[in-house]
Amino acid sequence: MASENPRLGFIGMGGMGSRMAARLLAAGYDLTTYNRHRERARVLEKQGAKIAAQPGELAAHADIVLSSLADDVAVENVMLGPGGALAAARPGTVFIGMSTVSPSLSRRLHDFAHEKGIFVLDAPVSGTTTVAEKGELVIFVGGDKAAYERCLPVLKVLGRVAHYMGPAGSGAAMKLCANTLLGAGNAGARRGGGLRSEGRSRARASSRSSRCHGGGFAEPEIQAGQRAQRSVPACFPFAADAQGLQFDPRHGDGLARRDARDRRRGTSQRGRARAAVGSGSRRGLFLGGESHGAESYSRSASQCFDFTS
Repeated sequence: MASENPRLGFIGMGGMGSRMAARLLAAGYDLTTYNRHRERARVLEKQGAKIAAQPGELAAHADIVLSSLADDVAVENVMLGPGGALAAARPGTVFIGMSTVSPSLSRRLHDFAHEKGIFVLDAPVSGTTTVAEKGELVIFVGGDKAAYERCLPVLKVLGRVAHYMGPAGSGAAMKLCANTLLGAGNAGARRGGGLRSEGRSRARASSRSSRCHGGGFAEPEIQAGQRAQRSVPACFPFAADAQGLQFDPRHGDGLARRDARDRRRGTSQRGRARAAVGSGSRRGLFLGGESHGAESYSRSASQCFDFTS
């Protein structure tokens, strides 16, 4: 692979995927796209991208394959299903999964690909569709470090920073921690009445929202003065950015992991989360516009991932 001009494939032309793919195409990369509903890829085809009929067809001719898919099930179907991308890829190909999925799936894909001489990086992104259009996403990467360094030029087209978090699953764990902490903050703001109050409370809620947006993690936009019971306009659907969490609409603060398997493995998940967020704090990650030390991040991660208490 010529590192300065690799052939790229991009699977998933949803709200985020289509915008990331457009940036790669505009940067001059040879790009092939795949989407289950082919018509979603037509816009990029008109701009010079090729369209593959199957994920395997795309992977067979790409040096780096990026994907942005809805959830674990979608990723498994595309990567491991009939005509899947991993089975068709050549040794040396790098897969960059930019979806928010479980760390356990990330590690399973990594292990499966490793046997074929293929690299899989879990690289979930934090940011809205608008941020994706500007190429200012925050990317958390787990997997082989040499593969990460090889793909940095591509990642830099998509994000303002791409943090290497550690081995396979570390990027996914860091994203879930970020979502958990932001979800808790969002729930706290709602319960605190910041969305319902007037005067100085309104100003404080607005300031709180601005700090969260400026801190590098995506969060649904909180508009002061609107009641929690109403529909609050958001710059990105909450369900999409809070992947892996459940929010109880009656209370706003009922956080729980969706995956029962990860719940049963709570201890090991906590340890991985603690390591990931500790690594993130040392690399200068921010939450709510303020820097937090490794101890603070680790304590938060331990609490967020402790579902037995």
